[in-house]
Amino acid sequence: MAGDESVEGGGGIAMPELLLELFSEELPARMQAKAAKDLAQLVAAGLKDLGLAHGDIRTFVTPRRLALVVDDIPKRQPDLSEEKRGPRADAPNKAIEGFLRANGLTRAECQERVSEKGTFLFSVVEKKGRETASLLPSLISEVIAKFPWQKSMRWGDGQTRWVRPLQRLMCLFGGRELTVETRNGIPCGNITSGHRFLAPETFTVTNFIEYETKLRNAYVILDREERKAIILEGVEKVAADEGLRLREDNSLLEEVAGLVEWPVIKTGRIDASFMVVPEEVLITSMRAHQKYFSLLNVDGSLAPRFVMVANTEARDGGAAIIAGNERVLRARLSDAKFFWDQDRKTTLVSRIPYLAESVFHAKLGNMAHKIERLTALAGELAAHIPNCGVEDARRAAQLAKSDLVSEMVYEFPELQGVMGRYYALNDGEEETVANAIAEHYAPVGPGDDCPSKPVSVAVALADKIDTLVGFFAIGETPSGSRDPYALRRAALGIIRLILDNHLRLSLLEVIMKAYRFYDETVTEFEKKQPTDQRPEKVQDELMGFLADRLKVYLRERGIRHDHVESVFSLDGEDDLVRFIARVDALSRFLASEEGENLLAAYKRASNIVAIEEKRENVSLDGEVAVDKLLQDEERALFDALLKSSTRAKDAICKERYIDAMEAMASLRSYIDSFFDKVTVIADDADLRANRLLLLSQFRTTLGQIADFSCIEG
Repeated sequence: MAGDESVEGGGGIAMPELLLELFSEELPARMQAKAAKDLAQLVAAGLKDLGLAHGDIRTFVTPRRLALVVDDIPKRQPDLSEEKRGPRADAPNKAIEGFLRANGLTRAECQERVSEKGTFLFSVVEKKGRETASLLPSLISEVIAKFPWQKSMRWGDGQTRWVRPLQRLMCLFGGRELTVETRNGIPCGNITSGHRFLAPETFTVTNFIEYETKLRNAYVILDREERKAIILEGVEKVAADEGLRLREDNSLLEEVAGLVEWPVIKTGRIDASFMVVPEEVLITSMRAHQKYFSLLNVDGSLAPRFVMVANTEARDGGAAIIAGNERVLRARLSDAKFFWDQDRKTTLVSRIPYLAESVFHAKLGNMAHKIERLTALAGELAAHIPNCGVEDARRAAQLAKSDLVSEMVYEFPELQGVMGRYYALNDGEEETVANAIAEHYAPVGPGDDCPSKPVSVAVALADKIDTLVGFFAIGETPSGSRDPYALRRAALGIIRLILDNHLRLSLLEVIMKAYRFYDETVTEFEKKQPTDQRPEKVQDELMGFLADRLKVYLRERGIRHDHVESVFSLDGEDDLVRFIARVDALSRFLASEEGENLLAAYKRASNIVAIEEKRENVSLDGEVAVDKLLQDEERALFDALLKSSTRAKDAICKERYIDAMEAMASLRSYIDSFFDKVTVIADDADLRANRLLLLSQFRTTLGQIADFSCIEG
């Protein structure tokens, strides 16, 4: 059995296992996965500090227990030998006596060792390893004391902190009980118990296999992943049995797996009277309040059925459980239907004045001010979005936040935008306007769909730009992991909206327009800003922030960071579509043989120029003297640079970046010949300076398409 010291099939001796269970009141489901990971990391770090090797570490978590098993821990620490070199054997007596005193030794207890530098005294101390069983209790106590719960509590008269009150500990090493002390005096031994209702009796265990088996017999599935699989398989089966399918919801599956130890799948019905309520409301109410899974018809519409996961077996087959849950759901959905009916009696337009009672930010005005800015900015952006009607964009922006003061969104904040769409359609608004209200918060995360309808794009982009400009203007910018206003997410949303929809616009101009709209809506706006925060500084800081987010976005898509940096280094590039085209062309060019060779030539030329600039303390960026180009290779390179520069400038103006790269590629043979035939560092000072200027011009010419100094390799 695991944990026993017995002869294995291979002839070796199995080392003991550590089995730990921390049994408590119900652990919050959202904290369980992280807790299991933290427990493994803390124990692993503690074993390492004690010099104890080990095998696999496995953790398990249920609503009432956090468990860990560590395989193959040695019975004792390894013996250690510590050596310290002292003074030479013939050193003065004071030096030797100081060494002996510091290490608690006599001269006879020291070793003498001969080396090339002489004979030295050595202190050698043998430290016997301690029994592992004597070390583990204090390790576990320390793990409990410093466990990193997001929130924790004290209970009773003790000082131990845990997310919920700990009731007992179980700690075994090699099948033997260990006593772990806590500040609350929590009992510790070899006892645990099963399901709270189905098998509450305690029982003893000696190793992990017995622990897991007895728990299963006591209606506890210890492995979280196994519980998830049981729930998913069960829900899909009951759905298929009724000709329906599960509405996928992985986060709900994760949560429900943390609420039950013995999952039992049951289905219930939604009263037909509630099916007139928007399905998003029904799904959200069932999910948020009751943790029910929704089922869909074949056509994808919401079916009048739900699936619950009970934590117990019932003698009546679950009839009472189903009836009770249906009764609770009727009460929940009755409230939702009331909100739905009441909200439709008031138009979105009539709700706009009430937005003045909702603060956007103390220094940035209220939500009514934000609506004014969104309306103006969305109208401006519409001109840059193909097929986007200016009036539709302005109308959608004007109504975008009105559902925030509805009863339904007050009850279910996650439905903001979604309910706005339903209410807009109810008011007779255009479908494009209604859809824009629903989509203007998107994209929220990396996996979220990005709006593509023109009016939706205009309002979504205006909303995010307005937010970023405002918070940067008052100095509320992200720092480290701190980002309370989700500005990084807003920046990535802007990037996706522009790139996914291929929008051609100047971000610098848009930022300044958004800033001016703040001036028009927020009283004494500039006085609310830090003293050094003026429009141009806001613009620069925000562009830098967007640039950093774009680098992250592109890196995750496999685009080399140095290629991105080399194009970013060019001044004045604020058109993201154009920027991506330049990066793509550069990457393709550098992947070719011509690109690799030209990059090598650039670095050689750049290094030569940089060395001479530093040595002479001058900047080599003047005009090349044509009359001092004595060799054919010099003149050929000079002529080629003029032609390539002209061709590249023309291609860049026309945004034909591949052609610009090809113009640069034509320089390869000329620069190779120059380096083969021409002595750059000539004895004649004027000749040397002119050749350096020629190399500097070569560097500048390539700099039209990218800063090649940023490129690695």
